[in-house]
Amino acid sequence: MGKIEDAVWKMAEPLVTENGLELIDVEYVKEGAEWYLRLFLDKNGENGVDLDDCELISRKFSDLLETTDPIEQAYRLEVSSPGIERPLKRTKDFQRFCGEKVQVKTFAEVQGKKQFIGILGETTEDSVQLDMDGTMVSIPRKQISKANLVWEF
Repeated sequence: MGKIEDAVWKMAEPLVTENGLELIDVEYVKEGAEWYLRLFLDKNGENGVDLDDCELISRKFSDLLETTDPIEQAYRLEVSSPGIERPLKRTKDFQRFCGEKVQVKTFAEVQGKKQFIGILGETTEDSVQLDMDGTMVSIPRKQISKANLVWEF
């Protein structure tokens, strides 16, 4: 995460948590000529995040940004759910979805590969275990460039 994402995370996480939600990711990106600040939320339970949750956080976070905004240029604020192929970033994300099918991409080759799809096993601060059709693969966390749930029909 960059400096802006870190600053926004520190501002948004308490607000999101006090409203019964979980901050999953913060993204600050330029698309075309415009900048976007995106907050991705989740909620435990079967229903997940709905439009009312996103609107509530968007409104409250916009008010907070009016007093303390770490971003100098103009941007659009978007608040949404992470989707069915939810990204996994923190240790607790990996631990929460133990037993689920995931895709992991790495910066450098691990055991001759840079992309893995398997069932998520034990996760520590240092590594993630994946069961790939009965073969256990240990992937160092510092090598993970991207990880997300895999949704199948």
